Amino acid sequence: MTEEVPERSIKLTDPRTLRAYAHPLRMRLIGLLRSDGPMTATQAAARLDDNVPNCSFHLRQLAKYGFAERVAGADARERPWRATTRYTSWDDDSDDPVMKAATDQLNNVVLALYVQYAQDYLAVRGDEPVEWRAAAGFGDTLLHVTAGELRELTEEVDKLLARYDERVADPASRPPGSRPVKIIQMAVPRGPVNPQVH
Repeated sequence: MTEEVPERSIKLTDPRTLRAYAHPLRMRLIGLLRSDGPMTATQAAARLDDNVPNCSFHLRQLAKYGFAERVAGADARERPWRATTRYTSWDDDSDDPVMKAATDQLNNVVLALYVQYAQDYLAVRGDEPVEWRAAAGFGDTLLHVTAGELRELTEEVDKLLARYDERVADPASRPPGSRPVKIIQMAVPRGPVNPQVH
């Protein structure tokens, strides 16, 4: 039996769905389903060091908003959950105060998860093989770009990363020696907009 591949992405466009997604455990659950495939609430709880009723509740909430679903044809008592998409995105261009507040709430949860991922890596970094310590890590670059150029740059990076999408859905396409790596993107403007120089 071939497992159905989830859609590539879902775009969040309303404040209610943004707020529903803006929960640390829900985001960790959906990330786990995306990276490790279908699993039960019991398996997810063990992997995330949480309790089964809590994971079960939040998986049902994810399903309510279209982020997760039960695997068809599985055992009725312990049916696994799966992610419905591989990625979640949202725009941050609304001037509506309710939408801005929901987006800010979600962005804060995402940032906290990113910081936790980095701290988890630093806690075990010393045990990593030299080749992985040399390949992974942190860095930043200061650019002077327009908003249009920044959007274009982000799209180019997204296209580059999309070259590896097949490996997420098809373990057979992963080369020997590969492992999951979380690439975190942040584009954070600094300072005011510079006036046009003539």
